[in-house]
Order: sequence, then C-alpha cells, then structure tokens
Amino acid sequence: MHSELRNYFLTQSSEKYVCLKYVEYLSQATQTTYCMLQSMTGYGRASGTYKDKTINVEVRSLNSKFMDTRFRVPATYKEKEGELKRFISDRLLRGKVDLMVETDSASGEADFSINKNLFRAYYRELKELSEELGIDQKDYITSIMRIPNVVGPSGKELDPEEWKVVLETIGKALAKIIDFRNTEGQVTSDDLRARVESIQSTLKEVPTFEEERIVKMRERLQQNLNEYLGSENVDKNRFEQEMLFYIEKIDISEEKSRLGQHCEYFLEQLNDTKNKQKGRKLSFIGQEMGREINTLGAKAYSSGLQRLVVKMKDDLEKIKEQVANVV
Repeated sequence: MHSELRNYFLTQSSEKYVCLKYVEYLSQATQTTYCMLQSMTGYGRASGTYKDKTINVEVRSLNSKFMDTRFRVPATYKEKEGELKRFISDRLLRGKVDLMVETDSASGEADFSINKNLFRAYYRELKELSEELGIDQKDYITSIMRIPNVVGPSGKELDPEEWKVVLETIGKALAKIIDFRNTEGQVTSDDLRARVESIQSTLKEVPTFEEERIVKMRERLQQNLNEYLGSENVDKNRFEQEMLFYIEKIDISEEKSRLGQHCEYFLEQLNDTKNKQKGRKLSFIGQEMGREINTLGAKAYSSGLQRLVVKMKDDLEKIKEQVANVV
C-alpha cells in the first residue's frame, strides 16, 4: 500500500508542494502493520505547525457497509477534498470516517473573507420585509452568516508548503487510527475464534442425542397407533416403512457436515493475512452457518438437541455483532 501512495504523490510532480523529503516521509508513515483483522472503529489525532499557524487534525471512524468520508476543513482546503478522499480511502479501506482539520494562527490572520456587498443586500431585504410585515426587528447577523456564499475562502492561493504540512499531519493521525483499529481488531479476532470454536465444540455433542430422538419418535408413534387403532390392528411392516420415512426426514448428517465446513472456512479466512477486507466475507459465511443451525433446530425433535441449537445460535449472534464492525 505504501508504494502505491508513494507513486501517487510522485505523479503529482506538477504540483510544486511534492518534495522528495515529504514522499520519503509518506513511504515510512504508510508502512502500516495490519493485524489479521481490523476493526472499523477508531480515533486518531495529530498536530503540525506551518510558520505561525498550528494545524490540528482529528479522525474518527465507525462501522459502515461502505467507505463513507465526511470532512470539516477550513475553506482554504476545500479544493483538496477529492485528494483527501482518495488518500483516506486507500488507508482506511472501509467505514464511516469523519475528518476534522482546524487551524489556529498566532497572528490572527483569517482563512476566510466576508462578501460584504452580499451581506448588505441580504440585510436590507430582511429589514425591509420586517418593516412591511410588522415583524419585530432582530439581530440578523447570525442568520445571514449562515447563508451560502456570504462567508467564503480568503481568496489567497493555498501555499504548497502549507498543504504539504497538512497532509503530513493527516498522515500521522491516520497512522494512529490504524494502530487503534489493529488493536481492537486483534481483540475481535480472538473473540470470533473463541465463538466459532465453541460452535464446533457444541456440534460434537450433537451425535449424543441423535439415537435418542429416533427411539423416542418410534415410541411416540407406536403409542399413538396403539391408542387409536389397537396394537392388533397395526401393520408392523407399514409401521417400519413410515419410520424409515420419518428417520430420513429428520436426518441431520448433511447439516452437521456443512456447518462443520463453514466453521473451518470461517477460521481459515480469519487467519488469512493476505486479505485486508474480511468483514463482508465473514458475514456471508456467518449467514450460511445460521442456515444450517436453524435447520438443525427444525429437525431436532429432542429437548437436548434444541438446547445445543440455542447455544450455537447464541454464539452465532455474538459473531454477527462483531463481524459488523470488521473492515
């Protein structure tokens, strides 16, 4: 990933703000160590300075189905939002990301300007309407300031050196949020592994109740037939044929096999260090596990087996909750 970002910035050679020293910094900053799983939740903060200006950056991320970026940046940096979006998407991959950049100038120099002519025009119109409609005159300043185009960029061109410092500071904040995500991802990975292994362990207990439920079904059917028809009127051959039908109907061999395979595949994907975006795939595998567990419950015909199904469902729900926050 870091080589791709390095090449990206090198291609912007027409932009004078890219210097070799900065590219080398980005190459180092983007050599992020990913754990086997990464959470979508994280927070990072960093500060930088350019001349007499302090640049503060905050990045927050939450879980989302897609990559969703929102920016709160000074008007001077608005023109760079497309570049920022690409930079963040390449690093964080997935999630709802909020980036906030604030600047504080020691000299008090503002990064915005007020369109005074437009402000006066709005004020005159509002005042005239108030007098015409008999509305009490109020302080219109706050309302007018919120109207588009009243407040805008200062008109000064963004200094390439300043933008270089801004990107460097954002890079530091992103490195921190990725560390945060990796740490939380490792905890999530351990919990997911424990939950899947719990399902595997519970699945091994299922055969204990398989023979018992068939015996109970046979006894229940025999008892019902004897009560309604009388034992002397029951055709034993036909009875055995019906038993075979019911036994085949409630057979759970395929469900056990498929559920076991899904669990193995889940763990295999969990341990895969090549794939950095595992959330969607793990979610799909979890859905397949749920189908097999539900079918086991539908074919249970045993209170003991139903208890095992409930236990597996409980583990699976916790798996789904965790996977929803995985990149």
